[in-house]
Amino acid sequence: MKKRQHLGVLRLGFVECQIIIWLSVWLAFPQQAAGLRPIREKARTWSDEWLFGRKQVPEGGRFSAWNITGTYRGNWKFLDSLNSSSKFQDFQKSNGNSVVELVAVPTKITGVHYVQGVVVFHDVFDNDQNLGGAQISLEGVYIWPFRQLRLVANSGKESDSGQDENNLLSNPYHLLGIFSSQVFQESARDRILQRKISARNEMDKHCNIEIAAQISRVASSENNGDKNYYHMEGLMESPGVGDDGDCFSPLFLNATSLNVEVYYNKAVNYTLMVTFVSFLQVLLLIRQMEHGNTQSGAAKVSIVMIGHQAIMDAYLCLLHLTAGILVESLFNAFATAAFFKFVVFSIFEMRYLLAIWKATRPSNSGEGWETMRRELSFLYSRFYGILLGGILIMYELHNYMRPILLLMYSFWIPQIVTNVIRDSRKPLHPYYIVGMSITRLAIPLYVFGCPHNFMRVVPSKAWCVCLCTFVGLQAVVLLLQHYFGSRCFVPRQMLPEKYNYHRRFSPDVSRNTDCVICMTAINLRQRTSDFMVTPCEHLFHTGCLQRWMDIKMECPTCRRSLPPA
Repeated sequence: MKKRQHLGVLRLGFVECQIIIWLSVWLAFPQQAAGLRPIREKARTWSDEWLFGRKQVPEGGRFSAWNITGTYRGNWKFLDSLNSSSKFQDFQKSNGNSVVELVAVPTKITGVHYVQGVVVFHDVFDNDQNLGGAQISLEGVYIWPFRQLRLVANSGKESDSGQDENNLLSNPYHLLGIFSSQVFQESARDRILQRKISARNEMDKHCNIEIAAQISRVASSENNGDKNYYHMEGLMESPGVGDDGDCFSPLFLNATSLNVEVYYNKAVNYTLMVTFVSFLQVLLLIRQMEHGNTQSGAAKVSIVMIGHQAIMDAYLCLLHLTAGILVESLFNAFATAAFFKFVVFSIFEMRYLLAIWKATRPSNSGEGWETMRRELSFLYSRFYGILLGGILIMYELHNYMRPILLLMYSFWIPQIVTNVIRDSRKPLHPYYIVGMSITRLAIPLYVFGCPHNFMRVVPSKAWCVCLCTFVGLQAVVLLLQHYFGSRCFVPRQMLPEKYNYHRRFSPDVSRNTDCVICMTAINLRQRTSDFMVTPCEHLFHTGCLQRWMDIKMECPTCRRSLPPA
C-alpha cells in the first residue's frame, strides 16, 4: 500500500514538473528565446533544411509534433481601421498581403521547437514612390502540445541575421518570385528607390516586433495548385524601444502554408516544355533549310527575319541561365532549357544566317579569304552589338516590357516586306511558318496567360489575345503570299518596278539564238512567253531559265546578277 502511494506521488510529481517546465518556457520566452538551440546544426541550403523538416516527425495522431517548416501566404490588417501610431506615417494602408517563411527544428526541451523566420508584408505603404512592402526577420519557439507560436524581432540590437535571412528566403517560391518581378514586373526606377527609401531600416532602429499566433491543421486542397497544410492566426505588436511608444498599431496576421514543392514541379514542367519547344524549332529549321538549300532559295529568305529570331532565342537562353543561377535547386532544369535555346540560335539559326548572307553576296565569295573574313567579322559584330544594345534598351524601358515583347514578336514582317520588294516565290515552307508561329507563342502565353504559372505573374487575357492575333495575322499574310503570290494583296499602283523577262526582242542575225542551258535553238517567231531575255541581252527558254534561277540568280552566260522573275 505504501509502495502504491509512493508511486502515485512520483507520478503526480512528474506531471507537475512537466507543467512547470512548459509554464517556465512560456513566461521566460521573451528573454530566453535566443538561448534555445536546435538538436542539429542548420543545413547549408534551404532545400536540405526543408526536406529535413518534412521528414523529421510523423504527422499522424492528435498530439504528434507538427512540423511547421514551410512558406505561408496570407494577409494582414490593422485591428483598428488605420494605423493610429504617428511614428511611421507612411504605414497608412489598412490591409494587404503577406508571406511568412518559417524553419522549425526540435530542441532538447520536449515539446519545444526553435523557429527562425522572415515575414514579408506587401502593400504596406501609401506614398508617391509606391514601394511595395517591408521585410522583418524573426526568431522564437513553437510549443507544439499547445499549438502556440511565439516570435520576436528585437531589431534594435546588433545581430547577424542577414545570412540567416538569405538562407530562409532561398527557396524556389521566393527566388522565382524575385526573378519574375525583376524581369516582368518591377521597374529599374523602383529598384533604385527601394534601396534609398527603406522602412525596414527605420524599424530596425526603433521597433521590437512580437508575434503571438495559434497553429491549426486545415484540410488539404489542390484547387489552385497550392496544397494547404497549416493555418496561422495571430496578433503582431510593435512596442517601441524605451519610451518611444508603439511603432504601429496592432495588426491581425493570418496565413496558410503552401506546398513549395508544387512551385518546384511547375518550374520543372516549364523547363521540359521549353526543351520540347526548342527541339521542335530545330526540326522546323532543318525542314526550312532543306526547302531553300540552293543559293537562289537562300537568297529569297530575309536575313533580318532570321537574325530577329536568333536574337529572341539568345535572350531566352540568357534568361533561363540566369534563373538557373538564381535558383540553385532548379539549376539543372533551367540549364537544360538554356542549353537547347543556345543550340537553336548559335548552331542552326546562325548557320542559316551565314548561308543567307553568302547567297545574297555571291560576288564576294571569289575575292579571297581576307575579304570574306572581314565581311564575317562585320556580320557577327553587328549581330552581337544588336543583342547587347537590346539588353540595355530593355533595362532602361523596363516599364514598357509588354509593348517591347509585341515589337519582338513582329519577326515575320521583314520577310513579308522582302517578298513584296523582290517578288519572291515561296521562300518559306508552310510548315516552318505555322510551326514557328505556334512554338514561339508557347512561352509568352504561359507567362502572361496561365493563371497559376510558377512566376506568379498576373495573367492578362487581353494581352495574350492581342499577341496571338498579331502573330497570326503575320502568318496568314505569309501563307497568302506562298499560295497566291508575293504581291497578291498590294495594289498595282503601289508595286515597285519589276524587270520584264518577256519583253519584245528584235531578231538580229549576228546574235546567238541558242539556249546555252539546253543547247537547242530558240524560235524567236513564237510567243514571247516561250523565251526570256536577261538584262544582259542573253536569250534562254522560259522553263530552262526558271529552273536555273531556282539554283542561282546569275546569268548562265556572263555570270551577271539577275533580278527576280
